[in-house]
Amino acid sequence: MIKHTPPRVPLRFFRWFCHRDLRDSIEGDLMELYGERVQEMGKRKADWKFAKDVLLLFRPGIIRQMEGYQPVNNIGMYKSYFKIGWRNLVKNKGYSAINIGGLAVGLTAAILIALWVHDELTFNKNFENYDKIAEVLQNQTFNGEVETWSSQARQIAPELRNHYGSDFKHVIMSSWNGTHKLTFNEQDVRKSGRYMEPEVTEMLTLKMLSGTRDGLKDPSSILLSESAAKAIFGDLAPLGQAIQMDDKLEVMVTGVYEDLPRNSSFHDLTFIAPWELYVSSENLEERTGWGNSWFQSLAQIEDNADMDQVSLKIKDVKLNAVVAAGDDDDRFKPEIFLHPMSRWHLYSDFKNGVSVGGGIQYVWLFGLVGVFVLLLACINFINLNTARSEKRAKEVGIRKTLGSIRIQLINQFFTESMMVVVLSLFLSLVLAQLALPWFNEVSGKQIDLLWSNPYFWMIGLAFTILTGMIAGSFPAFYISSFHPARVLKGAFKAGRFSAVPRKILVVAQFTVSITLIIGTLIVFKQIQFTKNRPIGYDNIGVISAPIRADGIRDHFDAFRNDLQNSGAVKEVALTDSPLTATNVTNGGFTWEGKDHGMAEEFATLRVTHEFGEMIDWQILDGRDFSRDFASDSMAFIINESAAKYLGMEDPVGKSLKWGNNGEYKIIGVVKDMITQSPYSPVKQMLFFLNYKRVNLAHVKINPDVSATEALSKIETVFKKYDPSNAFEYSFVDQDYGKKFDNERRIAKLTSAFAALAMLISCLGLFGLASFIAEQRTKEIGIRKVMGASVANLWSMLSKDFVLLVVISSLISIPIAYHYLSSWLENYEYRTSISWWIFAVTGFGAVLITLMTISYQSLKAALMNPVRSLRSE
Repeated sequence: MIKHTPPRVPLRFFRWFCHRDLRDSIEGDLMELYGERVQEMGKRKADWKFAKDVLLLFRPGIIRQMEGYQPVNNIGMYKSYFKIGWRNLVKNKGYSAINIGGLAVGLTAAILIALWVHDELTFNKNFENYDKIAEVLQNQTFNGEVETWSSQARQIAPELRNHYGSDFKHVIMSSWNGTHKLTFNEQDVRKSGRYMEPEVTEMLTLKMLSGTRDGLKDPSSILLSESAAKAIFGDLAPLGQAIQMDDKLEVMVTGVYEDLPRNSSFHDLTFIAPWELYVSSENLEERTGWGNSWFQSLAQIEDNADMDQVSLKIKDVKLNAVVAAGDDDDRFKPEIFLHPMSRWHLYSDFKNGVSVGGGIQYVWLFGLVGVFVLLLACINFINLNTARSEKRAKEVGIRKTLGSIRIQLINQFFTESMMVVVLSLFLSLVLAQLALPWFNEVSGKQIDLLWSNPYFWMIGLAFTILTGMIAGSFPAFYISSFHPARVLKGAFKAGRFSAVPRKILVVAQFTVSITLIIGTLIVFKQIQFTKNRPIGYDNIGVISAPIRADGIRDHFDAFRNDLQNSGAVKEVALTDSPLTATNVTNGGFTWEGKDHGMAEEFATLRVTHEFGEMIDWQILDGRDFSRDFASDSMAFIINESAAKYLGMEDPVGKSLKWGNNGEYKIIGVVKDMITQSPYSPVKQMLFFLNYKRVNLAHVKINPDVSATEALSKIETVFKKYDPSNAFEYSFVDQDYGKKFDNERRIAKLTSAFAALAMLISCLGLFGLASFIAEQRTKEIGIRKVMGASVANLWSMLSKDFVLLVVISSLISIPIAYHYLSSWLENYEYRTSISWWIFAVTGFGAVLITLMTISYQSLKAALMNPVRSLRSE
């Protein structure tokens, strides 16, 4: 019979830690149990079980005592550790402040970033059906390029329910979130909300405070959020109250639900009205077909269904429907797919029909920044702790002579290290609480410290133990091992290479800090580069106001005349989309020379005659719209990109046929205008006249009139033609500026954390410079006696640190270049990475280093040599 032996490492470990009085009996039981397990389950599983049993036996009562251990009063001993530790902190106030302050600053930054990352990663997780909810998206192919749309045709939800009902629990249609006027007792409140199908209440598991989730089944009902109900009704009970929507729809409140959290895609959903009411009031049954992708569709798959499989199954649902209907939209090759709720927030970017990330890159970015800043603070702490501990060699020798055993010295050093970390942790919590208002404002969040979250405290405890153990390990295990006779005789020396680890850590610190600073400069340069990009029109002094009544559309000429006669306005125009967005795209165009298989797409903008004059667009060829030409009602003005897209060298005078809408003549070509992302190429665009299907008024303010006076006069005219709605407006240049908010936010946060990183590094450098100057006091005194100048001494003390920073700069440059080049690849319109950024950053780092260490260097160099030599 083959005799099996247990694994050697666990067995040796057991024999090492087990009390010798218990060793034989426990080992016999382990071996007997091991032999039985080998027979029952095989050697591999028996080995794993044996190792597990050994680890479970590693506990008080079985672990042997340390060699030379003598029972002592543990409580009294630990009190002694804390007293000595506290005295050392108070005695070395400067080093204690640098240690505690630097670590606290790093921890504060790490806590704030961790809260931000937690908020991002938990986005939408408040919904119970989080893993089963998806948005229905579609890919369409235009001229060989695939575009991903979140908008859908009205027919998509019924089609999915009818053909794939067994895979879905709910499929609903929804309007896009919009602001609507809600009127009660002649009091108007503007709230954002949607028209949605009734099943949305079950899909989103709304917490009803009054009424039920079935409230939307009545087509004349409305559900309100708690905050909206409070704003409209005050202390009145909202249930059963009748309110008016947009001055035309009478609805009754059938339920009130709890406000949805800030970190959800529906945080601004303050009311829900029935989809059926929307369809009937807007006559959507007759107005919309498969080619009108104007709405949003949400779905919840069955509990036993797989998201990827269902998404693959429904791919051709629209293509099959448009082919069956004889619609020519099949040439765009539409493909329907599901985009899970878990990917809405962080994976929202698509390129050529494929998900390419999104906000997740910033989660990784700031996560790494947080780790690095915390790492810098820990390096500071470890560096200064190990440096100062070398001065305590004589203390260790005396304590050993008086009877201290090594384990007591180890505990002493670990206790002191833990005290610093714990104090830093509590200080960082205070700093984080104080910094949260600023952090929330910059990041656009509403974050609070997770005081009641057990994981928050577990991570804090783990960090405290880990950092304290690492920082205290050098003095605990190395310094405590010194032979007292050698130390007290003065024979102890730190060693030739004892400073090498500290130098490596300093290089690592400044490499991270310089990389972060370079990154911050590149982000700011990218923002400035894009802001300086010509937008193609004049947006200064232009306001946009929504049109909510037909009075302005039906009497536009009179409306325009009144505004101009007020003296506050230069020009007025109406459009169907904002100047800073492209809301409408169309296909179905044909022209001479068009490829037969081309699936074309143009951005389109309905305008009034004076639109071009109002924004001062630049006409490159042809003419502007004119009231003198009745034929302009069937004319296009195109942008440069459209001329290239059409393949026409001289497009003016050429014709474009637009499906059943007729034939339009191109009368002008204008310079490209940025109406979408400033980081992307300008889309091909067609402008045409339309006075009926417009919903925005754009007003160019007279620069000779103050903005306050002009807005007051403009509001008076608006009220004349739309007395029932409040005058609301926004400045177009400010709307355009908001397109940089995300990058500007990133730049602010990155610059703040880069500054903290540099501050932490400089604190550590200051502490090390002070330590080295103190360590070399006698050498400096001798050199001064021998005739060394202050400049020579300053140079001697500074050059090593400057060399370390120069090395850090050389390491950080290729790292920063690699990662920032990859980041800039996300933008089609991007800046270049200039050499001067690296030069300025490196020079700045050296300058800051010299400023940091010069105080200690000059202080040591100016010291009276008689005093320094006597002190030694």
